[in-house]
Amino acid sequence: MSQPTRMNLKILLPFRILTKKTGVSRIVAETLEGAFGLLPRRLDCVAALVPGILIYEHAGEAEVYVAVDEGILVKTGLDVLVSVRHAISGTDLGKLREAVDREFLHLNEREQNVRSVMAKIESGFIRRLAEFQHE
Repeated sequence: MSQPTRMNLKILLPFRILTKKTGVSRIVAETLEGAFGLLPRRLDCVAALVPGILIYEHAGEAEVYVAVDEGILVKTGLDVLVSVRHAISGTDLGKLREAVDREFLHLNEREQNVRSVMAKIESGFIRRLAEFQHE
């Protein structure tokens, strides 16, 4: 009995499917501990992804590059599911790396600013509510 040599890859964004491929022979992703590769017979695993470049090799095509934001990768059997907040696919590795630096890391700064403002609004609301209860 022959072992399967190809995986199924699905890259999910919050509101759509970016990529759904069958016949993927290998995947390389980046985590906090560095880059790691997946082959079809690798044990099932879960990995937290950091902003970086995800590479996969599809049957009959050259390597495909996808700039991904933070997310998670889950491998179960031959299925690999990648769920990220933002992703951009392309063929020019240099431009994708620039996109990661420019958009994903900058977006994190904006998100931190939004969270800071929301925390100030929430603390102000709680303080006023506490003052209202004591009156």
